[in-house]
This record gives sequence, structure tokens and C-alpha cells, in this order.
Amino acid sequence: MASAETSKGNTQRGDTLPNGDVYVGNFDGLVPHGMGKYMWTDGALYEGEWDKSKMTGRGIIQWPSGASYVGDFRGGFIDGTGTFKGVDGSVYKGCWRMNKKQGMGTMVYSNSDTYEGLWNEGLPDGFGKYTWSAGNIYIGSWKSGNMNGRGVMQWINGDTLDCNWLNGLAHGKGYCKYASGACYIGTWDRGVKDGHGIFYEPGSKIPCNLEVSECATTRDGASASSSSNETVNVRLLFLLQNLCNKWGLRRFFHRPKRISNGTTPIFYDDSRNHLSQDLPNASLSGNEHLQENDVNKDLVYEREYVQGVLILEQPKGKDSGMLDSGETQENTWQKQARGPMETIYKGHRSYYLMLNLQLGIRYTVGKITPVPLREVRSNDFGPRARIRMYFPVEGSQYTPPHCSVNFFWKDYCPMVFRNLREMFHIDAADYMMSICGGDSLKELSSPGKSGSIFYLSQDERFVIKTLRKSELKILLKMLPKYYNHVKAYDNTLITKFFGVHRITLKAGKKVRFVVMGNMFCTELRIHRKYDLKGSTQGRSTKKQKINENTTLKDLDLSHAFHVDKPWREALFR
Repeated sequence: MASAETSKGNTQRGDTLPNGDVYVGNFDGLVPHGMGKYMWTDGALYEGEWDKSKMTGRGIIQWPSGASYVGDFRGGFIDGTGTFKGVDGSVYKGCWRMNKKQGMGTMVYSNSDTYEGLWNEGLPDGFGKYTWSAGNIYIGSWKSGNMNGRGVMQWINGDTLDCNWLNGLAHGKGYCKYASGACYIGTWDRGVKDGHGIFYEPGSKIPCNLEVSECATTRDGASASSSSNETVNVRLLFLLQNLCNKWGLRRFFHRPKRISNGTTPIFYDDSRNHLSQDLPNASLSGNEHLQENDVNKDLVYEREYVQGVLILEQPKGKDSGMLDSGETQENTWQKQARGPMETIYKGHRSYYLMLNLQLGIRYTVGKITPVPLREVRSNDFGPRARIRMYFPVEGSQYTPPHCSVNFFWKDYCPMVFRNLREMFHIDAADYMMSICGGDSLKELSSPGKSGSIFYLSQDERFVIKTLRKSELKILLKMLPKYYNHVKAYDNTLITKFFGVHRITLKAGKKVRFVVMGNMFCTELRIHRKYDLKGSTQGRSTKKQKINENTTLKDLDLSHAFHVDKPWREALFR
């Protein structure tokens, strides 16, 4: 085909490749370089910049289906910022990474729904705002295309639900404010109310600390200016998240690593335009309507739900056995699954031990995380697979100066536990911030019968337990089989171990720790707790001592559990 020499020395010509594709444009030797046009045999067409045979720079690509993309390319991938128009009429404008939506972007779907927020692996993931074509709005956290984490749903009629969400459903603590002025504070379980809660009639005095998150905007009198301000507020939150990621403060806006090939978000409850108020039971017929001045403004109801069904209700303050008079729902949540504990303060007997533990974990996790992920080997197990480091107060070539006391640190099987944390989807930065951040640990003031002392991270996601030397040896001995079990059954219900460490003080005292997941860290109300050991000897609790905070035993478990057959089979496997 014809060729010509360009002013920069590159050759401009057109070639038909052996596979039938056609390229017309600049070459650098034998490879496309500079501006050029490439047409595939299936009819797809790219026109734009090339760098050493790769689409790199600005360009436009059109597919035979009618879809198109205009924007940045890098290394042959859609990478950077650009606009994609789908065959169904949907439009995405924002950031990309290796052909997938990644970062900040706005999507207008074919049904006129809109999402503006953060994306990860092609799905909404992080903080974002979704607006349905009917006018309903959700602003909050997302994970793999679903509403996950804290968020606010506002319906077009003015009802608002501020709650934790799981896979698109309300799941955890929250409260809803109805357009009528009524309010319900309680717990949700996969989209339905569950457990104790408090209902405030319209006009009742609502706790002053219950204000719907600022990300939910008022609809009444909404105008173009308010919509503009709302967009600015959302963008400021995105900027704050990027700064937090840059400074390592990822626990405030955690965006977990999830890989998915899907492209369309999944939503629930999008057909509903209001929330049911579940007004207190009353039978009004004919002309028996309540006038506004007849309503008791301070009438508050205590309620109990079981999977969305109201089973108990009475005015607050009566002896119902549900909530003590004057006790708030928040106080009840705080009492759940927690024994007496105290935050470790300067001067506390465990203060320097806590500082040493935090310094050591920060050091070893920071050291092992940059190492490329690999499968563990036999020499990664056992007491000899360890990292040992001395932490002098003045610091050293490898350790920072600190305000604790001199100590030796030993981290057992670091590569094994690094892989276990990955299997359990524990982000390294999140892990360090939870245990080693600015907050102190909390110590359970009454140790267990074993004599071990328990510590909790401030967010209560992780439990740290002291070990005897014999217990440490047993744990390390069983670690290979434990690792293989977790690898084979990633949804296992057994205790999750995240790390085993030892601190040696100058006097020679050695303290051994294991870091575990806290199974009581949940947004849901815990109705019953059981400590099951598989024995009948002394395994019952005195009935007069049982309350919501009691840990029951084997013989107290008188329930038969009926589960779906696939769940049963999975559990037995």
C-alpha cells in the first residue's frame, strides 16, 4: 500500500494484517506508533493515538453493536477517563482501569436511573448516590454493586430510612422517619424489622441525637440550587475518601477488594415508594377520627418484632420485660454480648503491653504486606518460621523510636497468617488501623477460667487473647491442617485466627498473644448466647439468673433448627 515519510521521521501507510485486520496510520519501524486507525474483521473500529503497537492516549472506539467509547487508553486497555455509551442507551462517564469502571464515575442507566459515586472492578463500590427514575434516592456505602454499609434511603413521599445495609436490604441498627412525623428506632434483619424497638407517634418528642445523616437532603422546596449543592457535597466526600486512602486512614472509608465480572448493579425495594408506618394497634370506624389536639404528644411505644411480625407492643414505661423504663435502645445495643471492660489508659497496668503489641503488629504487617502473595511452603510453618526484632526506646535502623519500654518482638508464621487474613478478606491497612490506630485497646476486666486476659480493638472487630506456652505450641502444631481447612472451606464457621505473637520484656517476662475475629461484633441484636462444649456435666444455667446478657450452656439449648437442605449439606461439609 502507499506510504509516506512524516516530518517526525515516522512512516505513514496502510497495511492489511494476516488475520484480516486493517491499520492505516503512522508506524515506527514495523509497529503502529502515533495517530492511526485500526479496523477489526468483526467491524469494530479504533481511531486515535498509538504507542509502540498499543492503543495509548486519546482515542475513540466503536463496536458493530452500536456501543462506543471516547476517552483515554493505556497499553491497549481502556484506562483513564472517558465516556462509554451502551447499546441499550446507558451512558457512563468517569474513570476506568484496564477496561473496567474504577474510581469516580456517573452512570445513567437505560431506565433513567442514575448512579454517581465510586466504582471498583466495574461495579458501584464505596460511597455513592443512586437515584431511581421514580425519584427515590439512596446515598451511602456500596459493595460489589449492592447497598452495603451505612446509608440513607429517601422515598419520594418523604419517608427516610437511615440504616446499615447488606446486599441491598436494611440489615442492622437504624431508624426511619416517616413523612407524617412518626419515627421508629430499632433493628432490621434482611429487610424486615427484628427485635426490640421504639416507635414515636407523630408529634412525640424524639431523641435530639437522632438526625438523619446529612447525605439525605430534604425534598420539600428542592430546587436546582439545592441539587447543585448536593452534588458538591457528594464530591467533597469523594475527595475526603481519596485523601484518607492517601494518608492510610482507610478504615473510615473502607473499599474492600472484590472481583466480579458483572456489569449491572443489583437493587432491592426499588418498586416500593414508601415505608409502612406500622402505627400502633387501634380500631377506628365511622367518624371516630382523632383530632390533632387529642393526640398524646409524648406517647411512645416499646415494640418487639420477629422477622417483620409485630408480636408485642405497649406504651413505654410499663413493666414489659422488654426495656427498662428510661433505658434507651442504644443502651440496650451497647450491653449486648459484652462483659465488663475498660479502655486501657496511660498508667493502666496493661498500658505498655498494649503499646508494645501495637508497635509489633504495625511493624510485621507493614513488613510482610509488600511481599508478593504466594502459596505457603512447609518451611512457613512451625516455631522456627518467625520474625524477631528488638524495639529500643530510642529506635534503631529498623524500628522507630517510641514512648513505651524496650522489648523484643516475635511474630510466628508471618506468611501463613498473611495468607489467612487474605482468605478471610481482611484488608491489611484496615487490620492495622483497627488494632494499631490512634485508639486504645479495651481490656475485659474479668478474665476467663483459663486465666487468659482478653483485649478488644476499639471497634471490637478483633479479640486479642493471651496464651500459655503449651497453648502456643498446640496452635502452631495444628496450624498446617487449620490452614488447609480454611483454604478448602472459605465460609467455615470455626474461629478465625489472624496472627500469633510474643513480647519479651527486659526482665525476661514473656507474654504470648493470638489475634482472633470477634463473633459478637454484629449490627444485629443477639437474642441468645450459648457456650457449647459438647458435654452434659454441669452444662446448665440457673433459670433465675437468665437475661439477655447471660451466656447459656449445652443443656439450655432446647431448640431444633430447621434449615434449607443445601445449607444443611454445606454446614456438614
